[in-house]
Amino acid sequence: MRRTAARAGGAAPAPAETPAGVPAGTEPGPGPVPAADSPASAAQAPPPQRDHLRTEFPFELPRGYVDESGTVHRDGVMRLSTARDELVPLRDVRVQENPAYLSVVLLGRVITRLGTLPMVHDGIVENMFASDLAFLQDFYRQINAEGHTRAAVECPHCSEPFEVELGGSRLGES
Repeated sequence: MRRTAARAGGAAPAPAETPAGVPAGTEPGPGPVPAADSPASAAQAPPPQRDHLRTEFPFELPRGYVDESGTVHRDGVMRLSTARDELVPLRDVRVQENPAYLSVVLLGRVITRLGTLPMVHDGIVENMFASDLAFLQDFYRQINAEGHTRAAVECPHCSEPFEVELGGSRLGES
């Protein structure tokens, strides 16, 4: 379709014609499309979809952290890890001396709530039972790998399906 601009003399231009000789705007089709700000278009257009990224995940420890007063804290919340969360612990002297300490420092950064404790930090994580630490390491890998760290594959020899672990052996590894 060819359009012409209005001429300076005020005369209206002749309507452009389509190759079939039909004046523009009269060709068959769905009809005029309402302007984006017209009420008709608002009624027809679906509302914009907004994806909500879930960044915090509740958990319950298998045994629970026991504080100085003997209170057991089992339920908590862990947030998604950021690149900073994984990089900052690498500068920690304890991690440099003992790389296994990485998971303790990292978990201390991403656990936002544990029971009624006012704050969670690496000192609390290092005093957890080993089974709770292992649970939190697995939970960290799961939520930061979009829900899982396993992939379904098929044996190239026998075509039998099985799963493989994609995550590293420690937090911060992949």
